[in-house]
Amino acid sequence: MIIMTCLDDNGAMMFNKRRQSQDRILRQRILTQTAGSKLWMNSYSAKQFEGEIAENMAIDEDFMDKAQPGDFCFIENSSPAAYEEKIEQIIVYKWNRKYPGDFYFDVSLEEHGWKCKETEEFVGHSHEKITKEVYEK
Repeated sequence: MIIMTCLDDNGAMMFNKRRQSQDRILRQRILTQTAGSKLWMNSYSAKQFEGEIAENMAIDEDFMDKAQPGDFCFIENSSPAAYEEKIEQIIVYKWNRKYPGDFYFDVSLEEHGWKCKETEEFVGHSHEKITKEVYEK
């Protein structure tokens, strides 16, 4: 599986059980990149895509258990560490800001041998710069 997540400068994903931020352009890019592949997420994340639901989206609370090789998983409030053996690629979108955070991305990229293979910056709708980093082992 290929996981996709959004992080602030401290590696946080959420604060007080809420996503730190969201961006319309980022959602469109995710849908474009995953077109033709399955895009898994839970019901919390699906709310962010209301009005943009694509036929390749699969919504399930146990989505990381069900994801197959090559499937994309968009994670916001789930811990991917227990699934690291299944992960083929990690796509991190960085907000390039510090937000309050209390739920952090729990895969130690450098310590576990993940290498950044691609970096891209783009302008979002509500963020002047979003950085996309693609990690592989």
